[in-house]
Amino acid sequence: MDTKPDSFDPADGDALIVVDLQQDFLPGGALAVRGGDQIVPLVNQYLRRFRQRGLPVFATRDWHPPRHCSFQPAGPWPAHCVAGTPGAGFAPGLQLPPDAVVVSKAQDPQHDAYSAFSGTSLVQLLRAAGVQRLFVAGLATDYCVLHTARDALAAGFAVVLLADAMRPVNLRPGDGAAAIAELRALGARVASLDGVGAV
Repeated sequence: MDTKPDSFDPADGDALIVVDLQQDFLPGGALAVRGGDQIVPLVNQYLRRFRQRGLPVFATRDWHPPRHCSFQPAGPWPAHCVAGTPGAGFAPGLQLPPDAVVVSKAQDPQHDAYSAFSGTSLVQLLRAAGVQRLFVAGLATDYCVLHTARDALAAGFAVVLLADAMRPVNLRPGDGAAAIAELRALGARVASLDGVGAV
């Protein structure tokens, strides 16, 4: 399979979505993703390129209630991204534009929600903005990025994975690569900074 990144020039109908780039997922956070902080400068470059073209930006965030179901003692995840706490805040240095649309997810204490489409109005927001293709960055490749991109494809959006601006959890070795392979098989394309609106 050819895994060479594709090239794109973002234009009308495109949007950038930054998935869960929050403090608790960065090194030192409650549920740190290795290297999660390294993608912030890259995401900022993508943000600049999309805003230079006047294209919409969306940012998702886990916004958990204090007693969320995923925080069970025997469960896989420690308490993280509790609404209103510093850990739920966006990464320091992340340069979201003032008009970025923030989508909060996983607010129901009884239901987990890896996808930004789960229990939110994201589909309606994207369609209202005329979005047809989503460029996806953020954390983590094998969880919230995977589920968000999968649901975007199922909803009829084209998807471009910004592979240099995401990082996996890799609970099992190779989970991140497997997530990208799955999404490619579903129709997503893969790009990196030098192939997206370089000026």
